[in-house]
Amino acid sequence: MRGIEIRELEAFLVLAQELHFGRAGERMYVSQSRVSQLLRSLESRIGAPLVERTSRRVRLTPLGESFLSELRPAYEALRETVDAARATARGIGGPLRIGFQGTVDDCLARAISVFERRYPDCAIELVEIPLSDPFGALRRQEVDCAVVLLPVREEDLVLGPVFSRQPQTLAVSTRHPFAARESVAAEELTDCRLIGVGGASGPAPEYWRHAQAPGRTPGGRPVPTGPLVNTLQEGLSLAAADHGAMLLCRATANYHDRRGSLAFVPVEGLPDSELGLVWHRRNPSPPARAFAQAVEETLVDGSLAAR
Repeated sequence: MRGIEIRELEAFLVLAQELHFGRAGERMYVSQSRVSQLLRSLESRIGAPLVERTSRRVRLTPLGESFLSELRPAYEALRETVDAARATARGIGGPLRIGFQGTVDDCLARAISVFERRYPDCAIELVEIPLSDPFGALRRQEVDCAVVLLPVREEDLVLGPVFSRQPQTLAVSTRHPFAARESVAAEELTDCRLIGVGGASGPAPEYWRHAQAPGRTPGGRPVPTGPLVNTLQEGLSLAAADHGAMLLCRATANYHDRRGSLAFVPVEGLPDSELGLVWHRRNPSPPARAFAQAVEETLVDGSLAAR
């Protein structure tokens, strides 16, 4: 262990999951070259390559596979020990109010379980926040942190871990012409009225509303505007009534796929949707920061990687 840095181990764990230096850098908030540097340093200390790199792919060597299987549980145990000491020192306890939009999917539920196991004196309260107002509950101090759809460009808020990268899906009525399709191209959104979020002067910022319901296709063609909604359930109800179509991430679509009046069709050519954990820059609570750390650790462990 002489000389090995925790950051080198973290770089290897994230790269082993992503198998892509660029995405590993994004996850760690460092450059691609920094990930490569950390890996080379670790390999130098071990004395053999852990990763095979070519111009087309990245994969673990047999030694890398073996090292990964033994490192993960040891790394997790170390982080739990450190976090338990931090919790004692900071007195982390009391309620942690987590805002969320739509549904709590399996990925977020796993992160909550990790946090509750590590901080049994900190009770979690889940608070659903309106789809049309992703940041208001934080600013009114109704929640300590919130899981929201990206993008987030608010100067008074901190964007922490980003996770649940998912392809986008179009929710349409079973009577819609797209309902029987295996997929639709992003340019075909010109053939449907896209349900939007909130009003033109609503609490959600314009850039955020446009990301959830773009007014133009990637090729620049205008997308017809449908009705505006404040909640996910309103949007799904309108889509089921054939009053428009609504873009959703795949996880949300899978959760609501039991509705017989709706069809969920993958959309090809749009950026993936992502979730991010945010909290207020001026009022960061210790439990919220500890939850962010738990999410990060779960990401490294691969439990939140719905990618």
